[in-house]
Amino acid sequence: MKQASKFEKTAARCWNLLNEGKPFTPIFVFGTMLLYHMTEWGSSVFWNAFFLSLLCIVPLLGLFFKFDFPLFLRNYLWLPVIAYLMVFETYNLGLLLLALGLYFFFTVWFWGSFYYHLRIGVTLWNFKRFWKLVLKNSDSTSGNAQEQMPKFLLLLSFWDLLFRTFVTDQAASFEWGTYGLFLAGLFVYTLILHKNLFDWKPAEYSSYLDSASQSLRPVNDRVITIVIDGMRKERFYEADTPFLDQLRKNGTEYTQMETVYPARTVVCFTSMMTGTYPREHGITSNMVWKLGTKAETVFDSLRKVGKSGRLLGIAHLVDSMGADVDTITAVMNKDEADRNTIERAKEIMEAKNPDFFKVQLIGTDQIGHSRGVLYDEYLEKIAEADRLIEEFVGWLEKKGYMKNTTLIVCADHGQADGIGGHGHLDEGERFVPFFMHGTQIARGKVVEDRHSLVSLASTVTYLLGAPFPEKSRGPVLHEAIEPVQKENVS
Repeated sequence: MKQASKFEKTAARCWNLLNEGKPFTPIFVFGTMLLYHMTEWGSSVFWNAFFLSLLCIVPLLGLFFKFDFPLFLRNYLWLPVIAYLMVFETYNLGLLLLALGLYFFFTVWFWGSFYYHLRIGVTLWNFKRFWKLVLKNSDSTSGNAQEQMPKFLLLLSFWDLLFRTFVTDQAASFEWGTYGLFLAGLFVYTLILHKNLFDWKPAEYSSYLDSASQSLRPVNDRVITIVIDGMRKERFYEADTPFLDQLRKNGTEYTQMETVYPARTVVCFTSMMTGTYPREHGITSNMVWKLGTKAETVFDSLRKVGKSGRLLGIAHLVDSMGADVDTITAVMNKDEADRNTIERAKEIMEAKNPDFFKVQLIGTDQIGHSRGVLYDEYLEKIAEADRLIEEFVGWLEKKGYMKNTTLIVCADHGQADGIGGHGHLDEGERFVPFFMHGTQIARGKVVEDRHSLVSLASTVTYLLGAPFPEKSRGPVLHEAIEPVQKENVS
C-alpha cells in the first residue's frame, strides 16, 4: 500500500486553498479580475488602479472570509447584491458573466470530472451529474454555488466600480461616504443574521474531565476504531451490511451520536482525538494554517503510561496530528482505496502492534463527494466497507489481536446531497453511526440519549488505563462498558 508522498501532502494543502470556501472566495475573485484585464497587464496605470481598488475591498473580503453564511443564511446574501444595484446603479456584465463561466467550469468540469478522474478514476463524463451536486450543495466548500455566487458577484461589482474610479482619476468625486455606510450596514446585517439565525451548532460540554479522580486500571488490552469516512446514518441502515449489523446488535449502539461543527474530516478527527472542540484544539477546517493541534491527543495520553497509538489515514490528517499518523495515498481508483487501506492496516498491526489503532476508510466519502449520496453507488461503497471490515476483524482474531479488545465503528460525519456534502450540518450530516463491540461491552444495548464524538478520546483512554487528554470535555461512554472483571485487568 502506497503511502502519501511529500508531494501529495503539499498538493493536498494547496488543493484545500481552492476546496475550502473561505480561501477560495478571495483567490477566485483575484484571479477573475486579473484574467478579465489581462490585455492591460503592461500598463502601470492598470496596476496602480488594480491594487488601490483591491485595498478598498479588503474589508469586504475579510467579512466574507470570517462569515460563512451557512445553510439557509446563504439566501440572505442576495439582499446585499440587490442593495448594491439599487444604490450604485452600475455593473460590468462582461466581468460577471466571465466569473460565472469560470466558476462553473472550475467546479463542474475541472473539479467534478477532471480532478476526480485523475484522483479516483471516475469517468470524464462525471460532470453530467456533478452540476446537480454543485447547485444543491450546502456545505463549506467552494462547490457551494448558492453561497459562492452572491459573494463573488458582489465583490467583483465593487472591485470593478472602484477600479474604474481610479483608472479615470475620479477618486475625489467618488461617494466614499456611501460606500462606507454600505460596508458598515453589511457588517451589522451579517452580525444580526449570525447571532439570531445561526442557532443549530451542537451544544458543547461546558467543563473539562477530571483526570485526577480517574482510575488508571485498564479495561482492555487494545482498542481498535474504524472510521467509515462520510457514512450517512440512514443510508448505512439501508445498505447491505450483515457484519456491521451483527456487531452493533451484539454490542452497544449509540443512536444519537453527534459530530462537531464544522463537520469537516480533519476537524472531526481532531475533536475525536482531543476530546474537545475546534475553537479549543485549533483545527477549524481541512485547511490547516498552522500545523499541529493546540490540545493534547489520545496519543499523547497513551505515551504517559508507556502505551502506543497509531492513526492510519489520508494526508490531510498529518497537518493536525503529525507523526502519530501513518498516511495512505488518496490518489487511487475508487474501487481500490479501501482494499489497499485494509492491507496497509494489517502491515501496521504486525510491524508496530499499537495498543490503540484507528483506521480511516475513505471510499464511502469519496463516492459521496464525486457521485452523490442518494445514488446506488454510495450504498455499494458502504457494503464494500462492511465486507472489508469483516475480513480485517477475522484477520485480527486469527492473529490474536482481538483478545480483550474493544472494537469501535463509527463515521466522522455524515453527508448531505451535493459536492462535498458536509460541513454546515445540513440534513444527513449531524448524527453518525456509532457502535462498540468487545468482551467488556454490553451486548444488545441501544443508547438513545444524545452524545458527541468528542467522547471518543476519554472512552479510549479510559479503556486503556491512560489519563484523559488534558482538554477532554466529552464524558466516557460508560453506558456501553460492563464492570471490569479481575481476570481482565492487566
